[in-house]
Amino acid sequence: MGLPARLCPKPRILFVGINPSLTSARVGHHFAGPGNPFYRLLHAAGFVPRPLTFEDDVRLPAYGLSLTNIAERATREAAELTAADYARGRKRLARTIATIRPAVVAFVGSTAYRQFFGPSSSSGPGAKPERVCGAAVFVVPNPSGRNAAYPSFVDKLVWYRRLKRWVAPTFPRVRTTLDSTGGHRAESRIPDQRRRQPASRGKPI
Repeated sequence: MGLPARLCPKPRILFVGINPSLTSARVGHHFAGPGNPFYRLLHAAGFVPRPLTFEDDVRLPAYGLSLTNIAERATREAAELTAADYARGRKRLARTIATIRPAVVAFVGSTAYRQFFGPSSSSGPGAKPERVCGAAVFVVPNPSGRNAAYPSFVDKLVWYRRLKRWVAPTFPRVRTTLDSTGGHRAESRIPDQRRRQPASRGKPI
């Protein structure tokens, strides 16, 4: 059985990863690899009001967020996935989007995005021109420590914060202060009245 998606009706954002790692499949939670900063990024960018761990992925729908993968089969490396894995995943993901109707589909890494839309799709993070069942599309960097294009926590956080601004004001704004290691020193909530603005594109991921 594949790793269950964390879904809710009409989420603000549906995050789409590539596929579960062997660790995630074993523990039954998304982005559970050692040191994977996905949930730290969500908190630092202001998507959730409190720090979360991979065990809290079941809580994401309570914050208007959903989470799934384009391919169901768990592997050690994404390179082990086959064309058949992706073909099945595209159909399943399209059904999921049509069913839950997210406002935004955020692909976690360019691989997931280009496997869904095709190799001719634009590279790099940021807002994309495609729409899926009315949902806007955005790409954020893969949080993996193997992401050489965005190696540090802060490098990745830039794009998660741009996504947060892009979907404002549907989320309460959470301001965090980071220390030199990416840890959180303080936070406060203030209203965010800015409208959604397309984010600029950056270097490929």
